[in-house]
Amino acid sequence: MNRKRGELYRNAEQGKIAGVCAGIADYFGWETWLVRILVVSGVLFGMPFLILAYIAGWFILDKSPRSTGKRSNEAHDSRYASSHKEARHKTNVSNESIKVKARIWQAGEPPKQALHDIRRKFRALEKKVQAMEQYVTSAEFTVSREINKL
Repeated sequence: MNRKRGELYRNAEQGKIAGVCAGIADYFGWETWLVRILVVSGVLFGMPFLILAYIAGWFILDKSPRSTGKRSNEAHDSRYASSHKEARHKTNVSNESIKVKARIWQAGEPPKQALHDIRRKFRALEKKVQAMEQYVTSAEFTVSREINKL
């Protein structure tokens, strides 16, 4: 992976306890479940210092700045709940980028799901463009334009 990493934050919105594992997963571009399995396995197989490291991370790492405004994990949660996703995207088309994962442990969507999401976004945008074209070619638009010229 050749991408530039940002700062390491706790992701309390996606986290189960404090968001340390979710923050580490975001930092490395991995799936959160993988980091959780690695930490729990490490603790169970003789590395109890990971508990202290987790608690230290809880107190040392700042919360993610993305989590203060809009829910940062809305896209992540909705990936797995397709009915919520369909309902959310029927009302608006977000400008979020779609990350496609190449390996199972990487964060992002499987290619098939990403293609489905792109197709759905394209259809929603196409409907918006059709609505704008319909308005621009209407008599109402012509009247509004003539009034604005006065």
